[in-house]
Amino acid sequence: MRLGRGVVLPADVQRPAYDRDAQESGIVHLGIGAFHRAHQAVYTDDAMDAGDRDWAITGVSLRSPEMRDALAPQDGLYTVTERDGGGDTTRLIGAVRRVLVAAEDPGAVVAAIAAPATRIVSLTVTEKGYWRASDGSLDPALPDLAGGTPSSIFGYLAAGLARRRDAGAGGLTLISCDNLAGNGRQLERLLQTVLTARDPALAEWVAVNCTCPSTMVDRIVPAPTEADRTAIAARLGVRDEAAVIAEPFRQWIIEDRFAGDRPRWEAGGAEFVADVAPYEIAKLRMLNGAHSALAYLGLAHGYAFVHEAIADPAIATLVERLMRDEAAASFTPAPGQDLDRYATALMARFANPALNHRLAQIAMDGSQKIPQRWLDTLAARRAEGGDCPSILRALSAWVVYIRGEGHIVDDPDAAALAACWQSAGRAGVVGALFGEHGRFAARWVASDAERAAIAGSLADG
Repeated sequence: MRLGRGVVLPADVQRPAYDRDAQESGIVHLGIGAFHRAHQAVYTDDAMDAGDRDWAITGVSLRSPEMRDALAPQDGLYTVTERDGGGDTTRLIGAVRRVLVAAEDPGAVVAAIAAPATRIVSLTVTEKGYWRASDGSLDPALPDLAGGTPSSIFGYLAAGLARRRDAGAGGLTLISCDNLAGNGRQLERLLQTVLTARDPALAEWVAVNCTCPSTMVDRIVPAPTEADRTAIAARLGVRDEAAVIAEPFRQWIIEDRFAGDRPRWEAGGAEFVADVAPYEIAKLRMLNGAHSALAYLGLAHGYAFVHEAIADPAIATLVERLMRDEAAASFTPAPGQDLDRYATALMARFANPALNHRLAQIAMDGSQKIPQRWLDTLAARRAEGGDCPSILRALSAWVVYIRGEGHIVDDPDAAALAACWQSAGRAGVVGALFGEHGRFAARWVASDAERAAIAGSLADG
């Protein structure tokens, strides 16, 4: 039996207290993957449990019908299971009303964005979904620059916002929840580039009527396996094809800059602040930077999961130094932001033996992640006369990883990265990547000593 409306669940499974049928959709979310369902949708569920109304979510899968096909037979219901050494706690989430597949029906997505009841569009589309060139500008190859049928977040937003303007439906709050530094400002800048090229008048209307607050999101959400779904089915007595596994910890820091009303996400613990930057930098450089180091170093040592890699004393020592001595020393924290305590909590979270967070999942899209996670720290520390030996060692592991020997490199630039190895070889690949004219030169250029440190750790051949 599948999870769905009217199914009886065990008494210890928390259920929504609100009437789902009475909730209109107020949020359109682009990129309805596991992280969104374990994070923003849970906060929205908390807000509606606290009495908020008409904030149900219309989820959008940009390409694959997989999540629509999983949720539709379940009336949009799914479970989030929090897992740690003390056992599992499962909760039923009712915030998602429907899921659209953009590739199948682009017009339905545009209509959802344009609907008068919609006040917020949120996004979890990963770094590559923003079509940024290596220097951070908009990739000129973006198809939506020419208009026509939308094929990216910018195409859907442009079409939906144009329809709202023409109908007098008012502006929107556009909330990026992706791991990009200043994600709201980046979304705003890139969207304005697209709109200015397509419709300058719409660009002006959006600038006046819409906002793009920056956010910092944090929760470890491993990709669920078939074994996870089978174990949850045994616990629930029904099959949940959209089940999510997550750690108990979750955090959401949001810039308090909205175009209209919003859910009371603070009911679930979200924090609204004037400046998100210190929190997002801590997360990007300490948590995400450590995660990437664990991924490439751990995979090189034959480990599959985060908790296995952090149990290796040599890797754990390197990761802790990366967080405390390099990343935490690369920026000024907000008043009351305790980075030492944060690092201690991160080490404990990484060691959670019940959470099978796959290193291969973290290793995906590395070319899009390492600028924010490592290169910015390297640049900031250099400006103050500091060094980052742990990050250099992690960079070396990434350079070995992108060669692709014995595994598939899941990265939008995989072919170009492999070409760097093929053309430059072991002697020149570090310069091809991090030299004065390297692929990442706009973000960080390695000194001779840093290039030697990276190259010195590369595998032979």
